[in-house]
Amino acid sequence: MANDKTRKFSSIIVDGISQAPSRAMLHAVGFGDDDFKKPQIGIASTWSMVTPCNMHINKLAENAAQGADEAGAKSIIFNTITVSDGISMGTPGMRYSLVSREVIADSIETVTAAQGFDGVVAIGGCDKNMPGCMIALARLNRPSVFVYGGTIKPGAGHTDIVSVFEAVGGVAAGKVSEAELKVVEDTAIPGPGSCGGMYTANTMASAIEALGMSLPNSSAQEAISDDKKNDCFRAGEAVFSLIEKGIKPRDIMTRKAFENAITVVIALGGSTNAVLHLLAMAHATDVELELDDFTRIGEHVPLLADLRPSGKYLMSELIAIGGIRPLMKMLLDANLLHGDCMTVTGKTMAENLADVPPYPAGQDVIRALDNPIKKDSHLVVLYGNIATGGSVAKITGKEGLSFTGNARVFESEEAALAAVLDDTVVKDDVVVIRHEGPVGGPGMREMLSPTGAIMGKGLGKEVALITDGRFSGGSHGFVVGHVTPEAAVGGPIAIIEDGDGITIDAVNKTLSLNIPQEEIDARLAKWQAPPIKENRGTLAKYARLVSSASEGAVTDKF
Repeated sequence: MANDKTRKFSSIIVDGISQAPSRAMLHAVGFGDDDFKKPQIGIASTWSMVTPCNMHINKLAENAAQGADEAGAKSIIFNTITVSDGISMGTPGMRYSLVSREVIADSIETVTAAQGFDGVVAIGGCDKNMPGCMIALARLNRPSVFVYGGTIKPGAGHTDIVSVFEAVGGVAAGKVSEAELKVVEDTAIPGPGSCGGMYTANTMASAIEALGMSLPNSSAQEAISDDKKNDCFRAGEAVFSLIEKGIKPRDIMTRKAFENAITVVIALGGSTNAVLHLLAMAHATDVELELDDFTRIGEHVPLLADLRPSGKYLMSELIAIGGIRPLMKMLLDANLLHGDCMTVTGKTMAENLADVPPYPAGQDVIRALDNPIKKDSHLVVLYGNIATGGSVAKITGKEGLSFTGNARVFESEEAALAAVLDDTVVKDDVVVIRHEGPVGGPGMREMLSPTGAIMGKGLGKEVALITDGRFSGGSHGFVVGHVTPEAAVGGPIAIIEDGDGITIDAVNKTLSLNIPQEEIDARLAKWQAPPIKENRGTLAKYARLVSSASEGAVTDKF
């Protein structure tokens, strides 16, 4: 049995007399004698019936396997987990959402390394699937392609999952009847695919394409479409080609490539979660990336996409005009992208974009560079005496660029949501939700329920919200998350009291508690660490291993 360069890892598993037991077991799962001479490509599928984001991915995995097999490899499909952010949102179950990113990364790394796969196709749907897959691919550094499972079709009346969350706030405000809420509930999610705005799933899919780790246009295809089937088939072929050429993820995931990803996320108005996930992916790749890089790049990159949650269009409408590739070509031509970065096509980014036509005349989904929605980034990194380690705001300018109000403090998301719904939260309040960070949660829940309720009640410009937790890509309004250090480790957010003045200033990039420093120091001196919430299991391990949000909330930073 030949041991050529395409079988660097699998040959150790299946070659020679000593590996007869391995071959015996593989015969039982469908290997023929000739298959042992082929490079093995693992197809990491995140299929499950847990969520519509992933319910179709078993079929996509089969398409990818077929592409790998027809190219000359031997494919092996295996599964990893997913959890649904949308379903668990606002409940204790949401504590497992960010944790699942680490479980996914660990499981793909574990199976691929143990089984000796020579390459990987990873297919993700729900939010944490994508960075989870990418972290694993970076750690393994074997020829790989990521495939996005695709976006969902719009619901009736141009609705989506955020429409449901905001309708809940509308009911509380008396603007939406329970019967109207039921209609939205029944029709907003029409079938398979990830949430339909420029929320975290579509944001991360776009970022990964800009990073060069998925095939051109993979981020801008509907889940149920021939384009997505073909994308998966071609991904299987592409990994075989990458194996032959010796191109690996770390050849692609360079610092310049991460800068391209940040640029595209900003232009699209993407989720704050992209900051957290790109930092984590860079850590896995040993690329130096920090919060301040988002600020540096954001000073020169405008917000161009009129996409939900702050805009009016859904991903399906961006797909209809050509996806993100014309945007990337526009950015490249303006010297805002690095064109010399390698991609999974085996070509550079500039080569991939060379023949991409512009958007059709008359469309207003993507603005021209000289007519931006905002001249610089909507992702604003804020520092100050509340966030000495940094925080991340999502400010498009529609809600203004600064906000000063009085703190209304809550120790959990549930308590804050109840106060929004029962009219405790009023105009000029700054809602402070703490003990929801990576350690304090544990798990750093997303605050879509309270932000959705604030918007649904019509308070989007009148109430701000800060938290050591994070936000769904569907959150919008005057919101600041990822406040570090978090409350559970003694960050200043832990000592804010009801009525304290707070200023959010997106121009000067500050988050300030408007009381004397002497008072802050006195309160911090009296602070005592809260009791540990979890002593056993996944959350307990996570809380003890996880780094700060400003470092990507990774669990292997030693």
